[in-house]
Amino acid sequence: MKQGFLIPVYRHGKTACLLAEHLSAFGLPIIIVDDGNDADTRTLLAQYAEKTPHITLVSLKKNSGKGGAVIAGLKKAADLGLTHVLQIDADGQHDAGKAAFFLEESAKHPDMIICGYPEFDSAAPKSRVTGRKISNFWAAVVTLSDELKDVLCGFRVYPVDVSLRAIRCLFFDKRMGFDAEIMVRLCWKKVFPLFYPIKVSYPQDGVSNFRMVRDNIRISWMFTRLCAGMLLRLPLLVIRNIKRGKKSR
Repeated sequence: MKQGFLIPVYRHGKTACLLAEHLSAFGLPIIIVDDGNDADTRTLLAQYAEKTPHITLVSLKKNSGKGGAVIAGLKKAADLGLTHVLQIDADGQHDAGKAAFFLEESAKHPDMIICGYPEFDSAAPKSRVTGRKISNFWAAVVTLSDELKDVLCGFRVYPVDVSLRAIRCLFFDKRMGFDAEIMVRLCWKKVFPLFYPIKVSYPQDGVSNFRMVRDNIRISWMFTRLCAGMLLRLPLLVIRNIKRGKKSR
C-alpha cells in the first residue's frame, strides 16, 4: 500500500495551501489539482508547490468541475504509484485532524472506501442539509441498500485502481454529482464503504462552488441515469444484498 492526499482546488487557493501545509507533516505525496483557476490563484498554487516538498501540482486549463478535478488527481496518483488517496475538499470545511485516523482505517481495510459522515455545525445551510438527505435516499434506492449513509461528503479515502475503473462510463458526472455517483458505482462493484464521523463547519466568509439550480438539475439527471443502471443490475443486486444480509446476522 502506498498512500497520499488529493486536494481538488477551485477558488480556494489560500485554504488549499493551509490544508496542504498541515498534511505535509505526514511526509506523504500530496496531489493538488488546479481546476482552471484565475491567474492569481494559479500563481499562488504554482509558487506553493514549487517551494513545498511532497507536492505534485496538476494544472487544468479549464474548470472541469469537482469530478473532473478528482479524476485528474486519481490518474496522477496512479502515475505516481499510489494505491490509495485521501481526497479532502479545499474549502477548509472538514476537520483535517482526522486524516491520520482515516489513513489508518484504509490500511486496515484496503478493499473498501473510507468515508466521512458529516457532523454539521449550526451554520450549515438548511437547503444543503435537506439536499444531502435527498441524495442519500436515492443512493439507497439505486443500490437497494442502506450502506451508503452519506454520498456527498468530500472527505474520503479512494482505492485508486478500482476507482479509476468505476469512472469508465460515457456519461459519468464530472461536476457536483461526482461524489454521489462514484459511491454508487463503487458499491455496484462490491467496493463497500466504512463511515466515520467528521466535523463540518461553514465559515461565514466561505466561498461555495455549489450552484443551487444548475447543480441540483445535474444531480437529478445523474440519479435518473443510475436508476436505469439499477434496473439492469436488479437481479444481481437483489441476490448480493440477500447474501450480505445473511452474513451480517
